[in-house]
Amino acid sequence: MELKGTIKQINETQEISSSFKKRELVITTNEDYPQDILVQFIQDKCDILSNYKNGDDVSVGINLRGKEWINPQGEVKHFNTIQGWKISKESSGLDLTPPSSPVIQEQSGDLPF
Repeated sequence: MELKGTIKQINETQEISSSFKKRELVITTNEDYPQDILVQFIQDKCDILSNYKNGDDVSVGINLRGKEWINPQGEVKHFNTIQGWKISKESSGLDLTPPSSPVIQEQSGDLPF
């Protein structure tokens, strides 16, 4: 799955345990009713967010993850996370290529004046 939008916030990497780390990213979708979506990058994927900043328009490859947990009272709870695995900048749609120089051709013959 893919999520497109503008980076609103990039959090620092959190060391949850000696064997698990995560980094969270908030993306504002570009829709009629924009949504702020929290995306988690884990383990070695945390580092790829270092190349991005707030305000960047991006496309994020995501997976939906779900987990069941039974609390001490015996109640079953379900949790969902959105896990990012790749990110790339979206083009702005603006052509930033400078216009080419006009080509001046010499004409042979007499001048018109």
